[in-house]
Amino acid sequence: MPTTFLLGAIPGATPGKWIDTWKERMPRTSLELVALAVADQRRALRDGEVDAALVRLPIDKDGLHVIPLYDEVPVVVCAKESHLTAADELDTADLVGEVLIVPEDDVLGVRVPGAVEPRFAPPADTAEAIATVAAGVGVVVVPMSLARLHQRKDVEYRPLLDGPASTVALAWAADRTSPAVDAFVGIVRGRTANSSRG
Repeated sequence: MPTTFLLGAIPGATPGKWIDTWKERMPRTSLELVALAVADQRRALRDGEVDAALVRLPIDKDGLHVIPLYDEVPVVVCAKESHLTAADELDTADLVGEVLIVPEDDVLGVRVPGAVEPRFAPPADTAEAIATVAAGVGVVVVPMSLARLHQRKDVEYRPLLDGPASTVALAWAADRTSPAVDAFVGIVRGRTANSSRG
């Protein structure tokens, strides 16, 4: 086994429980977490910058092994004073007339008929988009983990019932499957330390 296992992770991914299990089972191989932008996730895998990665689908699967792990609920992030916070959940019809901000690193591709397009350039990333929302300008739709990652006191978020789910998956280069990758896949799939692959 190598001395280090490099696990890529896109923003919002929560590998903590798997890392804890890795530390228990693989004490001689340290696991290093490598932050990946969604735009770089495939390149990092193909270039060998990481051994495996928690990625956001869709991803071009050519040359990769991909195991979908879980779907994330989309949420609408709005200013704390927004009338949208009166509801516990929203649907796209509730966003008609709202300024819909779509950051450059958008992962959902939500389109809302009747939403207003901003009169400013798209924010560079989700953090900037949420800061803009906090200033009272518009709303942004993101997976719940990104709303939590960029949580602020001046914004709130509500589930978007008819919005697209975002799937987080484990991926690795097919030609670089290794005992360390197999061990991590086993942990993610919930195999016990004593179970054989199967």
